[in-house]
Amino acid sequence: MDRTGLLIILSSPSGAGKSTLARRLMDWDPSLRFSVSATTRAPRSGEVEGEHYYFTSVDQFRAMVAQDQMLEHAEVFGNYYGSPRGPVETAMREGRDTLFDVDWQGGQQIRASALGGHVVSIFVLPPSLPELERRLRGRGQDSEEVIAGRMLKSRAEISHWAEYDYVLVNDDLDETEAKLRAILTAERLRRDRQGGLGAFVKDLMAEETA
Repeated sequence: MDRTGLLIILSSPSGAGKSTLARRLMDWDPSLRFSVSATTRAPRSGEVEGEHYYFTSVDQFRAMVAQDQMLEHAEVFGNYYGSPRGPVETAMREGRDTLFDVDWQGGQQIRASALGGHVVSIFVLPPSLPELERRLRGRGQDSEEVIAGRMLKSRAEISHWAEYDYVLVNDDLDETEAKLRAILTAERLRRDRQGGLGAFVKDLMAEETA
């Protein structure tokens, strides 16, 4: 039975495990498409066009926003970032789900877009703020100043938890991944998302029994 692809929004404060869970979800289901963002910043060494980002000029980006070709967008440190609408719509027509790794602001914009009816939103919480800080320090990537900034921002992120369809506490990565799989499976099987179900039931009811 045909169905339209979903827009799966995955959000969390930095360090709660969102990126790891996104990778695991895509390993579990290779048909999932990860939303590749467009950006106006220059490519970094090793970055590939269309794989890591779609690199555009500021004028091109602004034109896409003006033409409603961005599902969400934001300016970060002088550069624009956004999620192009075209590839998502193509995936939806093909029955493929698109996974978005965005913050609460990006999630709000996607839910408010013309495609908002196809959104499934999931927020990932850490088991505690001390544990979140421990994970950030354990990555060994950030200075004390950056970690303090991330912890401050995490409170603002967490305050938007009630805007999401599902909220998961990531105290065990394997269990949280299993719950994500269950959410996606259930959402795909919703009656209103199975496009050919009505015709199937009609034919079923018309069949004669022995």
